[in-house]
Amino acid sequence: MATKKTSTDKAKPKANTKKPVAKKKAALTDAPAKPKKKAAPRARKTKVAEEDSGRKLALAIAAAGLEHKALNVEIVDVRGKVDYADYVIVMSGRGERQVAALAGHIEREISRGLSVRCSGIEGLPQGAWVLMDYGDVIVHIFHEDTRGYYDVEALWIDAARVPAD
Repeated sequence: MATKKTSTDKAKPKANTKKPVAKKKAALTDAPAKPKKKAAPRARKTKVAEEDSGRKLALAIAAAGLEHKALNVEIVDVRGKVDYADYVIVMSGRGERQVAALAGHIEREISRGLSVRCSGIEGLPQGAWVLMDYGDVIVHIFHEDTRGYYDVEALWIDAARVPAD
């Protein structure tokens, strides 16, 4: 026979099924915890040192371009005007082969001389317009006709120019 539950019957509380949390060994042994070693502070570049390194890199890139007979080399100081670079270098080559040769020469000279690697190159092997990304310095190498069409320097007409000599 089935028994009927009444309101006076109380439900039994469930037993605690959680396991007790284990205490750390250090707390059990009463030994003082070892202090964590602090990491040595990193050598930080000052803003002046960073600006000098960007300028040094830009001048070295321009010199490598001039060494390989680049035309109309311009270094544009875009600090405070754009957030992706400090300097933009624009130069031209007489033909597509010279544009590609300029890009290869600049990449070799900068990696050998300053130990700075180019993080990206676009436009090879066509050679009408090659873009090289060195972080703080962006390099545009144009075929003469292509440079006149895009007129990239006009984007920063009010920016200071750095002499490439």
